[in-house]
Order: sequence, then C-alpha cells, then structure tokens
Amino acid sequence: MAEEKKQDEESKAQKEEEIKIPEEIPLLPVRDVVVFPYMILPLFVGREVSIRAIDEALAQDRLILLCTQKKIEDEEPTAEGVNSIGTVATIMRMLKLPDGRIKILVQGLAKARIKQFISTRPFFKVAIEKIPDEVATQVTVEVEAMMRNVKEQLEHMVSLGKMILPDILIIAENIEDPGRLADLITSNIGLKVDQAQEILELGNSVKRLQKVSEYLNKEIELLSVQQKIQAEAKGEMDKIQREYFLREQLKAIQKELGEVDERAEEVNELREKIRKSQMPKKVDQEAEKQVKRLEKMHPDSAEATTVRTYLEWLIDMPWKKSSKDSLDIKKAKTVLDEDHYDLEKIKERILEYLSVRKLKKKMKGPILCFVGPPGVGKTSLGRSIARALGRQFVRISLGGVRDEAEIRGHRRTYVGALPGRVIQGIKQAGSNNPVFMMDEIDKLGSDFRGDPSSALLEVLDPEQNNSFSDHYLNVPFDLSNVMFITTANLLDPIPSALRDRMEVIYLSGYTHEEKLMIARRYLVPRQLEEHGISEKNLAISDSAILNMITYYTQEAGLRNLEREMASLCRKIAKHVAEGKEKKHLISANNLHKFLGAPRYLPEVEVGEDQIGVATGLAWTQSGGEIIFIEATKMKGKGSLVLTGHLGEVMKESAHAAMSFIRSRAHLLGINENIFSQHDIHVHIPAGAIPKDGPSAGITMATSLASIFTDRAIKKNLAMTGEVTLRGRVLPIGGLREKALAAMRAGIKQVIIPKKNEKDLLELPPKVKKNLEFIPVERMDDVLKIALLPKGKTKSGKTGPKKRKPAAKKK
Repeated sequence: MAEEKKQDEESKAQKEEEIKIPEEIPLLPVRDVVVFPYMILPLFVGREVSIRAIDEALAQDRLILLCTQKKIEDEEPTAEGVNSIGTVATIMRMLKLPDGRIKILVQGLAKARIKQFISTRPFFKVAIEKIPDEVATQVTVEVEAMMRNVKEQLEHMVSLGKMILPDILIIAENIEDPGRLADLITSNIGLKVDQAQEILELGNSVKRLQKVSEYLNKEIELLSVQQKIQAEAKGEMDKIQREYFLREQLKAIQKELGEVDERAEEVNELREKIRKSQMPKKVDQEAEKQVKRLEKMHPDSAEATTVRTYLEWLIDMPWKKSSKDSLDIKKAKTVLDEDHYDLEKIKERILEYLSVRKLKKKMKGPILCFVGPPGVGKTSLGRSIARALGRQFVRISLGGVRDEAEIRGHRRTYVGALPGRVIQGIKQAGSNNPVFMMDEIDKLGSDFRGDPSSALLEVLDPEQNNSFSDHYLNVPFDLSNVMFITTANLLDPIPSALRDRMEVIYLSGYTHEEKLMIARRYLVPRQLEEHGISEKNLAISDSAILNMITYYTQEAGLRNLEREMASLCRKIAKHVAEGKEKKHLISANNLHKFLGAPRYLPEVEVGEDQIGVATGLAWTQSGGEIIFIEATKMKGKGSLVLTGHLGEVMKESAHAAMSFIRSRAHLLGINENIFSQHDIHVHIPAGAIPKDGPSAGITMATSLASIFTDRAIKKNLAMTGEVTLRGRVLPIGGLREKALAAMRAGIKQVIIPKKNEKDLLELPPKVKKNLEFIPVERMDDVLKIALLPKGKTKSGKTGPKKRKPAAKKK
C-alpha cells in the first residue's frame, strides 16, 4: 500500500515537471480559503471579473493563479487587496449553474509570487515567479521526529472529537516530505484564513511543519477543555436526575411515616390564600386548576416557577377590595378649591359624580379626557380628584408606548411575561376602584407589535370593561368601578373610536389675572418652602409677577412661570446663605436685576391706521397670538405671491379671499383691469414660524380689499373667521385664547363669526368688559366695519395728497 502511494506521488511530481507554468497568468481572488499545492477542491465563482479570468484560463492552458483576498467582505478587490503569494492551479472541471455562477474543480500545482499586475480589467492578469520549496537534501533525525510528532498530534485531535476524513489520516501517515505533510494538515484542520496564509508564505518546509505543530497544540488544548466542559455538564445533569429520584423516594418515605411534606404545606398555604382573596367563581376555578398542576410538577422546574408567579398575581389582585368613597360634597369642593384655582367645569363634573354616587350606590365610573395645552394642571388635577373622593391614585404615562402588550400584557408562554400596565396599576393601588390616570394618550404610537390605542377601546368603555381580560391573567377583571382620567394636549391624534368613549373636557390657558392669583396662592409659597427661605427674606409685588408672566414666559400653562420663580428664589437664597439677611423687595422696576433682560416682547397693536395691514388672531399650543397680515400690489401680470411659512390650508384660504374680492370688484368700486396689471404679495411676519388653518380668511380678504380700494384699516380692530367664495364667514375654534391675546395687545374691537356667539359665554368677565365683540355673517359686513373712508384715517384726518407730475420741458 505504502509503495503504491509513493509511486502515485512520484507520478504527480513528474506531471508537475511536465506542466510548464507561464510567466503571465490570469488571477482569481478567492475569499475564505487558502489553496495549497496538490490540494483538490471545488470553488463557486460569481463575480464578473473572476468568470472572465476563468474563461481566459480555459482558452489558454487551463492554468490560473489563486490568491486569497485580505478582506473577505470586498466585492471588488483591488491589486492591494490581494495577497501577493498564492498557488498556481489547473482547472480540472467546469460547470455553469442556473443562477449564472460557475463551479470549478481545481488542483494546486505550485506556489508563486505576483511580480506585477499587467491588467485589472476585464480580468486580473499578473506576471508571476514560481517559489521553489526549500527542502533539505536528506531528512534528518530531528525532522523525522517532528513529522512523527505532527502525525501523532493529528491522531490525538481525532480522538478528542475533531472531524477529519480517514483518507486524510492514511495519506498523512504515508507522506515522507515535511513540506507536503505541513500543507496537507493545514488544508484539512480548519485554520483561519490569515493563519493558513502565514503557513503558505513560509518557504522552508521544516519551518512550515513547526508552525503547523504549534497550531495543532493549541487546537488540542481547546478540544481538551471542550471535552472537559461537556463531561461536567453531563455530570451535572446526572446529579439533577439523581436528586429528583432521591426526592421522590424521600416523599414516599415521608408519606409512609406520616410526616408533613413541605411541598404539600406550600400548596395548602396557596389554597388558603385563594380562599381569603374572595375571587369570582370562574377565577377561583382557574386558580384551583393551576394549584393542581403545581402539585404534580417538580418544585425546581421552570414551569413550576411560572405557575407559582401566576397564582401570586391572582391572589394579590383586589377582587373585592374597594376604597370607601368620601361622599361629603362640601368637603370635596373644599379639597378641590384648595388644590386648584378656577377650573370650575371640572370641579362641577366631579361634584356631580359624587352627588349621583351618594344617591345610587352602584354606578359605573366615568371616563374623562382632559384636553389642554401643557402646564395647565391636567395631571395634578387627577391627584386632587382622588384626594377629594378618598380613593387611591394610579398614574401611567402612555407617551411613546407602541406595544399592545403594554396594555393587555404578555401571554404566559413567554419567558418573563407580565400583566399589562392596567392590571399592574390596579394591583399597585390595592383596590378595585382607584382614580386611574392615563397621561399623554395623544402620544400613543403603533408598529408591528400592535396598536395600543385599539387595546384601550375595551379598557375605556363602561359597557365592556366589567369583564376586561388581560393576556397574562386570562381571566375577566371588573374595571367598571375604576374612574379613568386621560390627558392630552391635542384631540386630533386620538383615534375617533377611542375619542367617542371618553367625555372630553377642555382646559384652556389662563389669563394674566388668573396666573397672578395662582402664583400668589400656590407657586410663591411652594417655591419659598422648597428653597429654604420665607416671607421675611423675600416679598414680590403683583406688578413684578405680571411682568414675569408677560416678559419672561410665553405659555398657556404655568411651568415656565414656576421656573422663573425658582430662579428668583435661588438668587435670594444665595444672598441669605452669604449672610445678607435683609428683606428683598422685588418690584417691576428691579426685576431685571434678578432675571436679566426680558425674553419676550409681546405684539402690540398697529401704531396708526394703515392701508393693507390687517390684524388677525391665531391659536397656538401656548395660548393665543395676534398676527399682522400685510398685502401690497405692484406692477405685474396678476400673480398672487404668499410668504411667511404658510401651510396648504392657509394658502387656499388666501386664494379664496382673492377670488371673493375680485367677484366684488364692482360693488367695492375697484377697476377690474387692476387685477391683470398688478402682482399681489401677501406676507405674514415671523416667517420662520409655520402657520396654518383657515381662520385668517377674513383678515386676508380685508387686507386685499384695503390695497385695491386704497382705504385704511382700523388700527385697534382684530378679526378671526374663515371666508368662503360666496363671502360667508364660517366659525373658528380657540376663541377664548384669541380673545385673551387681543386684550393683552390693547385691541378694542374683535370681529368674530356669528356662529361663535355661543362661545362668548365661556369667556372671563374681564375679557368681555374690555373687548367689544362684533358677530358677522357676511364678508361685506366685515369690510364695512374694518375699512375707513377713502383718504381718511379713523381720526378723520385726510391722507397725503397725490403729487401732480411736473410739467415736461420742451
């Protein structure tokens, strides 16, 4: 057998000598394998450059140079990205695959070094030189010992579980050339690409064999450790099984001796807790079923832990535990007034609920939705309601929640499953009728994990939530006694089906006077206490607080005002800590010394009656604002230019206003030719701030009418309303905030749509006293009120006369 192998090797060597390797040869970069001489292996080729290189080799002498890429991930390797030393191979077979790739079978012939890249397109062609193997003239005793050692290492690896083909072991046993032996083992033990390349580049065969011996030693160490770990794991499993049998035997012995089993004691304890928790009949049946399952399980199994946790959740839920409502209406009103100023609508609604609850013992909890700008007290109002009712308070934030399981919980099949936030909140409260606040319901999201807003449809429906089923508990829980309160900044993002289930109560922004009262009653005392100072150290005048509201904050709520109060208190606290015990009096005149220059300068009314400048009213999340709409005409071809970062609805409103003015040109005394001979530019200042909505329609129409008729617009008049092509004035929203903005700016008259007259009842008395509201139905009425006679201002003065053109000199 050995003689046959030797003849085979000699024939291969003769064959190699017969094959003449050319100096120029195609190059095939290979990714994740290093090819050695005499190695036969299949390669799959898919890159266009590589396929052309193979075609070239097949067209010539079937020889090709195989070099490994330096980076496997390179799809188009450059000359620098390929190792310079590789193996010249002959292509034995070639097969084209259906997907366009090529499968080739190659045999390594000899090592070669790239001297120069002749071309890189359409394929790599290189000039090479053959690298001869540095073989000693005779195999010394040391080399023979090293070869024998390597062969023994290879057999040891196989005994430790390394997968190597038996044919390779036989061939290795019969090889007498150290270089051939090193190459054969390297190509079959699964070394990393850089390690195999290092061995390929070593010219001396003895050095190659030494390197292979080092790698074999490392591999044997790894395999030994791996085998040790597997043996330990198996021993641990055997130990667990043995302990299980011993426990079962111990249980049988204890049963025979009549001794108490700890497991039975635990099960009996669970049954007693289930009995005391007063679960409904269906839930009690499910709990008993799970207890029976637990009895049959091994106590240390993962499933037993899951069942035990589930039973603890069922036991801890307040199935019959309720807080007793405080039904004293006067006391509840006092509590609500203590915590919050104004908000009469909400307080009235809570007192109505208490009154009905007093007369009828069993009633469903209301589901309220507080909608309003940030900082007006929506969240804190929930705590106040719970205190007034004498109930527990639970709050969860829904902002950014995208997973339906956050509401309904995870099924028990998942590792680490838990109930949803609703059930968790009820357990935390310890009663089945808490005040449950869901903050930021308008910030809910949805993605591939489900839609949480859809899961809330059952929770927030008084007709369905008496049998709410959480995925984890999988038994019905009665939520009809819970008083749910949700909060939102905007109503539009809330899905209509969810919005329909809630009683919406709007909280608008506060007036300056209301903010002053709240600051006096709540903010100042709280900040003094939090900063360790008292009224002996600090006194703030009403004018200073009003200046803080006007010039240092711009909001509908009170958060920034409280921050400014805190900033002021910190500065006084610093003075007190330094030993300056004198009382600091803060007034409007010295406020800037503590808070710096004013941050906001509110818009004021137009200084004089002007042509083309109309005052409008806008609603923002931080309250109302006044806006100036400016229009001008210039020689042109009748185009309409709109600027000021306007939204699509506002642009459409401007076009509708323009069409209305053109349709009324004859009645307004406008020459119709003026529209085709002039370009119109409408601009709303503060161009960096996005603006949208239809409520500026009548303001834009008034501004356009002013420039076409050359009639000035009243300076102390503001307006709001949507305009149609037929000149009807449609209703708008946010009248309270807009009216407050008009009053702050010193406006005297406000034009509003006729259908908004009902909203005047909601305005504070001071606003109705300071402003004259003029309801209108038609745009013609707006123009009659807003435009002054031609050539005159409101004061009766005539405008500047037109100068006559100078006579032409002849």
